[in-house]
Amino acid sequence: METGNNNHSKEIDVLECLHKVYHHRLCLIIFVISFATIGIVYALNKEKTYTAEVLLAPEATSMGMSQSISDLAGLIGVNSGSGSNSVDAIYPDIYPEVLTSNDFIVRLFNIQVRPLKGGQSKTYYDHILQDHKIPFYKAPLIWMAGLLSKDKDSQPETNKVNPFNLSKKQYAICNSIRGNIGCQINKTTSVISISVTDIDPLIAAVMADTLQRRLQEYITLYRTRKARVGLQNAKRLNVEAKAVYTKARRDYSRFSDANTDINLPSVQAKLEDLENEMQLKYNNYTATQQQVQQAEDKLQEDTPAFTIIQNSSIPLKASSTPRSLIVLLFIFVGIIFDVLYVLFFKAK
Repeated sequence: METGNNNHSKEIDVLECLHKVYHHRLCLIIFVISFATIGIVYALNKEKTYTAEVLLAPEATSMGMSQSISDLAGLIGVNSGSGSNSVDAIYPDIYPEVLTSNDFIVRLFNIQVRPLKGGQSKTYYDHILQDHKIPFYKAPLIWMAGLLSKDKDSQPETNKVNPFNLSKKQYAICNSIRGNIGCQINKTTSVISISVTDIDPLIAAVMADTLQRRLQEYITLYRTRKARVGLQNAKRLNVEAKAVYTKARRDYSRFSDANTDINLPSVQAKLEDLENEMQLKYNNYTATQQQVQQAEDKLQEDTPAFTIIQNSSIPLKASSTPRSLIVLLFIFVGIIFDVLYVLFFKAK
């Protein structure tokens, strides 16, 4: 019986709160109109953004079955000692860090982009710097920061950017680009998702495709670094061995031509020595040729292969929050503030 009375009193309290809010409905209207106005202004000043995405999958030998076996072996405390991932410093989990590093982002500054609706072609650096609209609520802060800043340098040349010593403007552009880049790794399927968000759908698609190609080049250069060095050394040794063999063959031919009609034992012995030396040089030369072929095979083996599951395409719909939803959220916040004001402040 007592429980029923408590429930009844709670219902009366809720109804009483609703009655108070309704009684001060003029205050509610003021809050709703005020927050709706703020929401409309905020929504109109918020730029629409578009997101382009690329999906690619690397070869199974670099990120697939061999990695899974190594992970399972590691769980039971066994070092498999096989597979490139056991000693690979650039593994998939740090691809996002690679894409958002200053060295990687600075190389994107000079990429030429053009808006979808036409316009002058410009660098991606200039696009980020000039085409993005500054929200009204950030304008006073930017103005104050400009007054207090001691960095009065003009806009730097993008082809002279030094990642080791970025200016404040360059660092701000790097942070802006970094916020527009997304990279996710699906550990179950090993699929790499690269996304770029921008106010222009065409630029977002172009930069997503560029990031995908740059990441593949970066990984390929890293994975094949040792193999490329080995191939260069093998080619150098092959060139040197060929030169030595050519000289030995020339010496043998010259001595043989000069002593064609001479049958002295010393001459024949010398001729045999030169022929044996030439044969040794030739064997060494053919061995280095095989080493070059093996180094080329090793380079081909270490070169990672990527399958493009989804190419970059121009997004048709904006990925940013719809403006109508933003206004509704502000109205909802206004209602909450009105309820709190009526119940805790107006009653006093």
